[in-house]
Formats: sequence, structure tokens, C-alpha cells
Amino acid sequence: MRKLPPLRALQVFEAAARHLNFSHAATELCVTQSAVSHQIKQLENYFGEVLFIRDGKGFKLSEKGALLFSELESIFNQLNDLSMKVTGEQNLNLRLAVFSSFAIKWLIPRLGEFKKSYPQYNIRLNMITDEPQLTDSVADMFICGRSNQAGFWQTTLHNERLIPVCSPELIETVTQVDTNWLGKQSLLVVDEPDQGLDWDTWQQQNQISLPDEQQRHIFSHVLLAIEAATAGQGIALASDFMVETDIKSGKLVALNLPDVFTDFQFNFLCKHRHKKHPAIAAFIKWLEQQVADEKKANIL
Repeated sequence: MRKLPPLRALQVFEAAARHLNFSHAATELCVTQSAVSHQIKQLENYFGEVLFIRDGKGFKLSEKGALLFSELESIFNQLNDLSMKVTGEQNLNLRLAVFSSFAIKWLIPRLGEFKKSYPQYNIRLNMITDEPQLTDSVADMFICGRSNQAGFWQTTLHNERLIPVCSPELIETVTQVDTNWLGKQSLLVVDEPDQGLDWDTWQQQNQISLPDEQQRHIFSHVLLAIEAATAGQGIALASDFMVETDIKSGKLVALNLPDVFTDFQFNFLCKHRHKKHPAIAAFIKWLEQQVADEKKANIL
């Protein structure tokens, strides 16, 4: 005979742990906040463990609470999948966590094609600036820099290659673009978390020294540096595939200067058990075709 904890209390706990907010959990479950607190207390009494710890004005999970949540999240998602199989329903809504730079400069301009091919599916973009937690509470699919994650299927979309770019106006009277000319320009520098300053990486890998006194403008995000380059404020380093459209349209010019490959990869990830979900399988097929078409176009 199975010895199970109170199932309603588990459902309430999962919602509270996902939101880390009793009020938001109460709204989702259509109960009062005091009812949520009562169910959490019942579960804590059952286990003899504190599941939430007050953290300032909010809460955080205790060690045992975090363990319980990680397992419950997986169990509830499996129950949801099972329910859909039994009822014959399909989840037509997908959540994709994606870096804002990748979304704005590459994905969003192409999403219309996905919608035309698969009008029954809806994609919600959750834009991120840092590496996300790979949990179902965040998204169903991810485009980020994580790789080789246990339980996840992945495919690499792009290896990051940075190329120097600037506005056409900045070089319209320049007769020779070389490192001497570069050393007299303003550098639009991106300070990437865990990677450092991109122009420092460029100098180290290409064994080129630029003047210490060279003017630099520091940005926290590559999108800002690209916009500054478009506005004629200096030379930026940008992922080649992100500025391809801007170069073709004449907004930016790719300079005849060395490039640099970083160790960063833009990877698509989803859980192995989600890969055959019809909506996710369709998105993967479409995404891989987009990358293949792009590579073919660049070869021709």
C-alpha cells in the first residue's frame, strides 16, 4: 500500500514554490492566501521539515523544499502529459526562453514563416540576458549558451564569430582600412559576463595591440553596441549572423579587418521527453531548416 503525502497540499506547494509567492499561488489556484499557508503548514507537519524560509519580505525554499519542488515539478509535468494523451488534447502554446540579441536580430524576423507553416501553434518569447535555469517553470524550450545538460536534447545553431562593423558614413572618405586606422577610431566595447571585454579578446587572439589611450565606450549588451555603430559612434564587434541583414541593407559595413571566434555557442535545448511533442518537434524541424538555408546561402 502506497503511503502518499496529502495530494492537494502537494499541488499548493508546487504552485507556491514555482512563484515563490503565496499570493500569486493563491490567485493561480483560485483560493485565499490563508488557504495556501494552511496547506503548506499541513505538508510541513507531514514531513516534519521546514519547506520555506522567510527571506526579507518574501520566501525562499529550504534545502528540503528545493528537493521536493524539483521532483514534484517533473511529476506534475508528466501527469500533464499523461492527461493530454488520455484526453487526446494537444498543447498548442509553447514558451521559448531566448537571448534578447538572438531574438531581435535573428529569430523574430523569421518567426512569421513559422506561423505560416504552423498556424495552430503559438510561441511565447521570454527574452533573457543571462543563462536561464533549465526548468519547465521557466520555458518549454531554450536558446542559450548552456550545453551537455543531463536530460536535455540540444542542437547548435551558431558558433559565435565576431566581426568589426561600423556605419557607412564613418568610412566613406577612408582610403585604407587597417589596424593603424582602427587605432584612431572610437571602440564600442561590450563587457560580456564571464567573457570580459570583446575588443580585448579580439586583440589577444589576433595578436594586435591597439593604443592604450584609444577612446572606448563600454556597453553591457551587444544590441547597444550595434545601435551605437549604426549611429556612427564608432567600431563594434558583432556576431556575423546577427548583422547580416543590416549589412545587406546598407545600415552597417563589415570592415576588412580580422574577426574573432569566441567559445560561445547559441544552442537550442529542450528536455528529451518533450522532443517528440508535436509542437516542439515542428519548431525544431523549422529551426534546423532555417539554419541550413542560411548556411547554404552563405556558401553560394
